Amino acid sequence: MSAASHWKERLATILEEFNCQTGTIHRCPPGGKELELVCQIGVPEPVLKKINFIPFGKGIAGAAAEKREPVELCNLQEDLEGVAKPEARQTKVSGSLAVPILSHKEGEVIGTLGVGMHEPHDFSDEEKALLASHASVIARDLELGA
Repeated sequence: MSAASHWKERLATILEEFNCQTGTIHRCPPGGKELELVCQIGVPEPVLKKINFIPFGKGIAGAAAEKREPVELCNLQEDLEGVAKPEARQTKVSGSLAVPILSHKEGEVIGTLGVGMHEPHDFSDEEKALLASHASVIARDLELGA
């Protein structure tokens, strides 16, 4: 199985579990401050160009990387805090959640995992913990160079 199909299959399983229609996995080189897209499902082409590289602190994924904690928007379409970029509304996603992927070795941010659904949704603490556990498994693969 190729690396690309491995990531896509992993992300598809997570999206099914969370009943989400879009998802992303980004990685960050050691000591870096920018996320690079590894895999995505359901992201429209115009938005894809904007998420290939995301600086820490920008957008939902960048905020999760910078804060080193889950970042959620109940309704991305009505984001009043300015976390989401205007282009993000083109995804037609409302409820979204991104979690950092943390290295098992040094605990540094090595990526992010994000999911989104078309309906507004408040993610529970259990859902955040579950997505973080998926991120922990992905961290092992990233550290092994998958």
